[in-house]
Amino acid sequence: MNYRHAFHAGNHADCLKHALLLLLLDALRRKDAPFAVLDTHAGRGMYDLSAEEAARTGEAEHGALRLQGMTQGPLAPFVAALTAQGFPARYPGSPALIRAALRPQDRLACCELHAEDHAALRAFFARDHQVAVHRRDAYEAIRALTPFPERRGLVLMDPPFEQEEEFERLVGAITEVQRRFRAGIIAAWYPVKHRTPVRDFHDSLRAVGVRDAIAAELWLREPTDPRRLNGSGLLVVNAPFGFMEAARSILAALLAALETEPGAGIGVTRVTDE
Repeated sequence: MNYRHAFHAGNHADCLKHALLLLLLDALRRKDAPFAVLDTHAGRGMYDLSAEEAARTGEAEHGALRLQGMTQGPLAPFVAALTAQGFPARYPGSPALIRAALRPQDRLACCELHAEDHAALRAFFARDHQVAVHRRDAYEAIRALTPFPERRGLVLMDPPFEQEEEFERLVGAITEVQRRFRAGIIAAWYPVKHRTPVRDFHDSLRAVGVRDAIAAELWLREPTDPRRLNGSGLLVVNAPFGFMEAARSILAALLAALETEPGAGIGVTRVTDE
């Protein structure tokens, strides 16, 4: 419960996660039928990039702020979505980006356990009848709130990785959602510090029988130092048609725009078969 995303809003991990999130939401909107989204670790919803927290780390300066003014190429829709919500003065978190993508027939459920961030999120969505804000454990909420009555949608998991066993908990949650909600898309963010935990994560997904999983990763330097966030990944289960190709284009454009060191790269790979 010590993690506060205000210190990290708009960093390279947010860029990867949110650019790919918009890709998944675009795919859900291709059909007229309603869909729902569950954001299990929602945060505050909106972040002031001039506030003390963001200024102290300066992470947005090396992340989203390097994308300002992009109007062409694979990152243009992402930058347009940020700009529509007050960027570069503010950075919208995943709940704000998801809400902006909803149609009148769609809905969003957000979970945030931190008291102050939960209060901020409730205020952000006050009187919005398409959004429900819960103060509850993310993994308990998965069992309570899935499957969706709409029978289609997205479960976004973005844990802070404060606990040693977070990868194991994530494997359990992904397995639970796929068992309960076969048609749903699952997107789970994870850090890339060094390769062994990520390799073990992917091996565990295979071992428990998770189907149709794709890993989209970007690293800013060779991921060999476990003390640094060298990159991050988004594990997508039941990805829409064309996701791998579109994700490669987005990550390649991000890699070109961000500050990198030797060993930087991207990877979009199939972890488990369909």
